Amino acid sequence: MSGRRRSNLVRNLALAALLGTAPSGEAQTAGTPAAPVTVPTAGATRTRTPAQPAGEPYTLKAGPLSMDLRIDGILDEAAWATAEAIENLTMIEPQQGAAPTGRTRVRVLANSVGLAFGVECDDPDPRGIVSYTKQRDGAMSSEDHIEIVLDPFMDGRSGYVFWVNPSGARYDGLINPGSADVNSNWDGIWEAATKRTDRGWVAEVRIPIQTLSFAKGQTAWHFNIQRRIQRLQETDRWASPQRDYKITLMSRAGLLTTLPEFDLGLGLSVRPAGIVGGGVPLPGGAFENDSHASLDVTQRLGPNLLASGSVNTDFAETEADARQTNLTRFSLYFPEKRTFFLEGADIFQFGPGGTDVVPFFSRRIGLVDGQQVPIRAAGKVNGRVGDTSVGALVARTGNEDGVAPTATMGVVRLKQNVLRESNVGVIATFGDPQGASGSWLAGADFTYRTSRFRGDKNFLVGVWGSLMDRPDVAGDKTAAGFKVGYPNDLWNVSFSARRVGDGYQPSLGFVPRPGVYSYDLVGEFDPRPNFWHIRQMFNEFSVSAVTDLQGRWETYSVFTAPVNWRFDSGDRVEFNWAPAGDNLQDPFEIAAGVVIPPGPYHWTRWRLEAGTANKRKLSSQITWRFGTFYSGTLDQVQLTLSWNPVALFTLSLSGEQDFGRLKEGDFDATVIGTRVKFNVSPNLNISSFVQYDTTSQSVGTNSQLRWTFRSVGDLFVIYNHNVRDLGTPIGWARDSNQLLVKMQYAFRY
Repeated sequence: MSGRRRSNLVRNLALAALLGTAPSGEAQTAGTPAAPVTVPTAGATRTRTPAQPAGEPYTLKAGPLSMDLRIDGILDEAAWATAEAIENLTMIEPQQGAAPTGRTRVRVLANSVGLAFGVECDDPDPRGIVSYTKQRDGAMSSEDHIEIVLDPFMDGRSGYVFWVNPSGARYDGLINPGSADVNSNWDGIWEAATKRTDRGWVAEVRIPIQTLSFAKGQTAWHFNIQRRIQRLQETDRWASPQRDYKITLMSRAGLLTTLPEFDLGLGLSVRPAGIVGGGVPLPGGAFENDSHASLDVTQRLGPNLLASGSVNTDFAETEADARQTNLTRFSLYFPEKRTFFLEGADIFQFGPGGTDVVPFFSRRIGLVDGQQVPIRAAGKVNGRVGDTSVGALVARTGNEDGVAPTATMGVVRLKQNVLRESNVGVIATFGDPQGASGSWLAGADFTYRTSRFRGDKNFLVGVWGSLMDRPDVAGDKTAAGFKVGYPNDLWNVSFSARRVGDGYQPSLGFVPRPGVYSYDLVGEFDPRPNFWHIRQMFNEFSVSAVTDLQGRWETYSVFTAPVNWRFDSGDRVEFNWAPAGDNLQDPFEIAAGVVIPPGPYHWTRWRLEAGTANKRKLSSQITWRFGTFYSGTLDQVQLTLSWNPVALFTLSLSGEQDFGRLKEGDFDATVIGTRVKFNVSPNLNISSFVQYDTTSQSVGTNSQLRWTFRSVGDLFVIYNHNVRDLGTPIGWARDSNQLLVKMQYAFRY
């Protein structure tokens, strides 16, 4: 295909996406809960909140926010007393529609430069509050917390998530458009403080308007809030308190009204960073100085469009990937964690989700075969123009001897809102990490979503297609697929199919398996029985089948979970049966020196699993997978353990031991990971992540101190140390080490 034809193709796809029009999303649920009433249930008397009349939306008016508001967890300023309040939430778990165990009052204040949230969480037993984490973006799902969601675009498809627990720890993320899933690696600038009281706990949150993108001229945003009482396994919510809807389904959120006209100032943020330190990168190597400076600049091109630039882009503070045992023939997917690529990451999502075909995978930029390549400069524009989401990124990487040459890469993404909750879009990428010229990709997708199927159920249909070119790849360079889903609380059913050409290997994409037809059928029936203290049963069944392009079978798998029960206590048990098969066309080295010859193989795997509730100071989960595997047997034992003796200290352990006994040979594989965290305060954390695996025969540590001395300023001290078996006669010795000190500060104008 000529350059002119490729250009016309991308242009025409973009025009097709832009021709669609749609109204903005709107709140569709009933209003503030009325007084609870008492109704009988089996064996007990329960209290529930009655449904509200249709067409009466949940709304909350924001009060005026004074510039001198102090974020200290004490709501003693006059503005809090006069602001309109949400007087209580409605229970979703364990009894949908019931009155919550503890009352929750919510107030919101706003001015031209930000918003503040005041949340009072009453608890009849304050000593029973579960809260250990103080670390930024720590695992708070197993603790008491509140969750605030905002959709500043009022499109009902995307937004922001902010969590706070009673210890003052903060967690944030981006809502992936329409999917209700959250990209938790995004970090915004905001602050929170909490206070324990004899009635429960209080949270006070302030979010600067510069942290958010929003639609200009809106005086109302989609807004919702949810509370978790962990010891009771209880979840309470304001708007749309129904199990079929996640709180991140913004089309079912309430409205935050009477918002002022926001003032972004110049909309300019300049964040310089200085990095001092170095280390020894190779066994027996000399010390290398890694000291350098980096600069990140962002400029608002309007309230909902952001331009970003970065020079000598640095990711020293990014945590190492968790090691995994891979006993398949296919590459594993690791999520993006680097800050620069996370802003606006929701816009670049393509199709109805999944990791089998990802046309643009940002980890291809600056990472080649697991090794870092310097990013000399990068620029990005992301945001929304009307009902159209826009994303564009270009990056220039430097030469890294023996790894990759200098290269320029980029992506453009357009996504148009259509109908009430759906979208249509196009994507195009160019460039190659290895510098190969003539590498490109173009694709289009359409996803129909609704939360009103048959009145109040979720339903989706998604279709997508893509083509690419690369000078070193031959064959069919196209891919396409579709998905139909009914993701609801009682029934969760989906079917998807993909065709991936044998030459479909995009330079900036993630495609673990080209040259196949792939089919997946997934079904869940998840009732809540009223016996044996079972909270919910997850009856799962799935079938996956893959053939080559000529229709010959390659792999299949069947998964059933006749027992997957979660109890009222939060403890759980599970039993699985999973037949599978693999038709090898080439020899497969599953472990060092163990090579499985070509041919068809069929086996059956079983799984037993039990886990204790994370609300306890000591919690654990143990999994045993066993049964036949290729020409023999495979036993896999996994253990996770978490110990939270006090809020200051957390210890977690994860490990997997595999024992393979095949005709071609035996193998053992071990992966162990240990995390130690010292949570001095929500703004000062020390953590260390230690990993060992027998495949690489190495032990690696990634230790970090993070001090957020101001909401816009951070100090990091990072130490990485690796040792491995270097063989005879050296044995175990240092492989590499590195000590870095990084300080960054954002100047906002």
